[in-house]
Amino acid sequence: MKPIAGWPLRFRAAMAALLGVVAALGLAPYGLWVATLISLTLLAGLFLSAETRRRAAWVGWAYGTGYFGHALIWIVEPFLVDAERYAWMAPFALVFIAGGLALFWAFAFWLARRPGWRAAPQAWLLALALSLVEMARGYVLTGFPWAGLAQVWVETPVAQLLSLVGPYGLGALTLAITLPIGAGLVAGRGWRRLPLLVAPVILFSVLALGWAASRPHVSLSGKTVRLVQPNAPQHQKWDPAFAPIFFGRQIELTAAEPRPDLIVWPETSVPVWLDNAGLYFEVIADAAQGAPVVLGIQRSAGSRIYNSLVYLDSEGRPAGLYDKHHLVPFGEYVPFGDVMARFGIYGFAATVGQGFSAGPGAAVLKLEGLGLALPLICYEAVFPQDVRAAPERPALLLQITNDAWFGTRAGPYQHLAQAQMRAIEQGVPMVRSANTGISAVIDPHGRITSSIALGQAGYVDADLPNPLPPTVYARLGDFPVLLVLIVLTALILRNGRHVQG
Repeated sequence: MKPIAGWPLRFRAAMAALLGVVAALGLAPYGLWVATLISLTLLAGLFLSAETRRRAAWVGWAYGTGYFGHALIWIVEPFLVDAERYAWMAPFALVFIAGGLALFWAFAFWLARRPGWRAAPQAWLLALALSLVEMARGYVLTGFPWAGLAQVWVETPVAQLLSLVGPYGLGALTLAITLPIGAGLVAGRGWRRLPLLVAPVILFSVLALGWAASRPHVSLSGKTVRLVQPNAPQHQKWDPAFAPIFFGRQIELTAAEPRPDLIVWPETSVPVWLDNAGLYFEVIADAAQGAPVVLGIQRSAGSRIYNSLVYLDSEGRPAGLYDKHHLVPFGEYVPFGDVMARFGIYGFAATVGQGFSAGPGAAVLKLEGLGLALPLICYEAVFPQDVRAAPERPALLLQITNDAWFGTRAGPYQHLAQAQMRAIEQGVPMVRSANTGISAVIDPHGRITSSIALGQAGYVDADLPNPLPPTVYARLGDFPVLLVLIVLTALILRNGRHVQG
């Protein structure tokens, strides 16, 4: 630790930012979770090298900026759809979002750094503080939990712990098995204590593998779902010359034999307003030949507009409607939008002024022969609390999305990973139709059973898995984790100075 403490603060901040960039390699599409664990372990040394709480905050902010800057690099893609108007905003948006989210981490570092304390209690306090601010990040100012640390485990058996402790609990466990080890290694006799420090990792691994092995077997319902993926690039999606082509493509894919039990189109897949969609629905019903269809469409009600999902029954009649309620700030609406519109600033998915209006909240739809489904439109699948808000337990999670906004690099893969997490957390299968991909059926263990690759047009007929019994997380949510984090934080703040380590 002493050599690091001698480095200039700017150099330490640069090293922290680089470690943050490395940590993001654990997220999709890379999935290098080992890189995240190594990065967090090394971070402890930089944290403990900070002579003051203010300097610790700078280190935390630099690390968070590097992490979120790399993880959210896809955020520039929406600005490039209409490059003439918006491309100049792309770098500012990335820096603003990454730097803004990193403020949560800066606060955690400021809170946890206690000059004069031993290394171990400070490392534990940092793990707890980061866990708390990560939970806050999912709720404050409508929330934005994208790139949570738990996401690095999605393709491993460790992800099954999501059904027990949820995403924030798994993120806290990730911090608890890395930061204390790093602190122990930079302490005077860290290497001698390495076997003791590794003990929590072994315990964590045994717990994760045991819990994964104990989860119930997934059975099939005997029902078939068809996912339709038209692959409409965002810059052509609403172009009058191309919209009929994409609609016709969806009709052709819908009409293919044999008949499934449900057909799912992606978000805003019908190129007219709901009030004008009668003839379109007739064409869709003819192609579906008695199969119910779920599709995305926009609708208006007076001066308000909504991003909606419509369920057409086996006779082609609208039998269910859901309005998206968790909107994307500066995407689907702009705060003080009427004022901002005077300066030419609109939400990317919006039409005018303040953009879309929010629906009344989470709701379930009754699907013929399939039971209850919880509709999620695009961004809503990022929020575990939105899924838990269902008024009744659904038999499936039904996500329609337009990931064309996210480009072709990390964004669509990260969005898919979060859909997998929601399935594990609830023990409920996820049916996901995406305009440009990745469309997929995900079983209650988070495994992708069928999919259509990114950037391809086509359809897939997939067997629908049955849901599992309600998970611990589905029953209890985030409150138990929050309570444990607060209690442990209070205990360390009270007694940490006297802890040996």
